[in-house]
Amino acid sequence: MSAPTPPRPSSDSAPRIGERIAKLLARAGVASRREVERMIAEGRIRLNDEVLTTPATVLPNLKGVTVDGKPVKAPEAARLFVFHKPAGLITAERDPAGRPTIYTALRNALPANAGRVMPIGRLDYNTEGLLLLTNDGELKRAMELPSTGLPRTYRARTFGDVTQDQLEDLIEGIEIDGVRYGRIDANMERRTGRNQWIEVTITEGKNREVRRVLEHLGLEVSRLIRTAYGPFELLDLPRGQAVEIRQVEVERFRKGLKVPGVPAEPRPAHEMARLRVRSRKR
Repeated sequence: MSAPTPPRPSSDSAPRIGERIAKLLARAGVASRREVERMIAEGRIRLNDEVLTTPATVLPNLKGVTVDGKPVKAPEAARLFVFHKPAGLITAERDPAGRPTIYTALRNALPANAGRVMPIGRLDYNTEGLLLLTNDGELKRAMELPSTGLPRTYRARTFGDVTQDQLEDLIEGIEIDGVRYGRIDANMERRTGRNQWIEVTITEGKNREVRRVLEHLGLEVSRLIRTAYGPFELLDLPRGQAVEIRQVEVERFRKGLKVPGVPAEPRPAHEMARLRVRSRKR
């Protein structure tokens, strides 16, 4: 008897039942979509013991799917943690140079039932502050997309000469060494001599963006702290500690997240009724 053939991607002529395997596995917290695609290319993902060859495979659920020979559990509800990352940690699972990673600190910071979590975006080795962690690959991807437009706010301790006018000019963006950086909202917080604290808000989150822009202005950055990512703030969370965002807040945030190319979730009937009433009153 021939081996079962894994489901093929749906065609335009037939309605698609389910979701692409890459999206399902990301939703289950196995890995990001891009990482899932690499895992499929490496032959690490199987369906009913048959190697999957395309991330476009459409499935109704993860029944019969294994990763590295292990069955995939049904996706859990999305969880979101705020972690106060200290300086001196790599935002990765492992470091070839043997430097400590965030997961070293997370062993004691997260609750025992946190499961596998992934960082949303990255903080450099010497950058500290707010780092969001989630078990949901889809939420991670959506929050990292520059097109989603989530603001990231930093406080930078710098040394050098700069004026508020120079900082305000960054609102139009800036090009440095052929790299274009979009809108940057920068403001002087306080100054003592040639030392100052500057608050910087960006929405793209390109590699080392804040440091490169401030250094381009002739400033030396001695400390960089991320204080907010979207609506989530560091506040007075102690360094090295983590706190979980309430489930109701995570779901509310997720429903309101604007991801280009993805239709918004339908509003409940009672909310639609309120909207219709308001529109009639106008």
